[in-house]
Amino acid sequence: MEKRKLGPIQLDSYQPLREVVCETLRDAVRRGVLQPGERLMEIQLAEDLGVSRTPVREAIRKLEMEGYVIMMPRRGTYVADLSIRDINEVFEIRTSLESLASGLASERITEDELEKLQRLLVEIGAYIKNGDMDSIVRTDTEFHDLLYQASRNTRLVGIISNLREQLTRFRTKSMSFPGRLKATLEEHRKIVEAIAQGDEKAARKAAEHHMEKSEQTLLASMKANDKRENSKE
Repeated sequence: MEKRKLGPIQLDSYQPLREVVCETLRDAVRRGVLQPGERLMEIQLAEDLGVSRTPVREAIRKLEMEGYVIMMPRRGTYVADLSIRDINEVFEIRTSLESLASGLASERITEDELEKLQRLLVEIGAYIKNGDMDSIVRTDTEFHDLLYQASRNTRLVGIISNLREQLTRFRTKSMSFPGRLKATLEEHRKIVEAIAQGDEKAARKAAEHHMEKSEQTLLASMKANDKRENSKE
């Protein structure tokens, strides 16, 4: 008998059930519990999570919008397996939007926000020294969220966040790539320095450079992973 991958969720959360289910499934995809190309069955997921099919159905629809799953007519729902083309397209759009957000932040950021960005850089540096990857990823997310907030454009924030979600599952592997953590910290510093100086052009350029390096590292990480997998066969 096949071992189930998911267990019953906690029902004491203040969040709506559909959100709890969505977060649970999203996290399962990110951690590789649900693998790319794996078919998702509503009935089985509902049984494993201890909920009805309705919140599972609603969660799957949201995850499709975020790019985590693909719903294919008459074939079912599957965990999305991003191709190189998919990644290139996401980064093409995200690079432009990150550049815009950083440029706007250079004009609209508050002193408190700027100070917090600088504090987060210090925190990330400390986590890198300690090798605390979970804290690095969490603080890096906080850094970018604050940067987007400083753009003062809520629609822009929503679009960027959606695009970022589509690549989140690869984030830890990408950041674990040799030399990437220190490079990322330096790229963040360049962005913050430009914003602090109110230099829109430099802020946009620094953000574009950060995205280009992020894409290159992600692709290199995926290539190295494929090579390791093939060597095991």
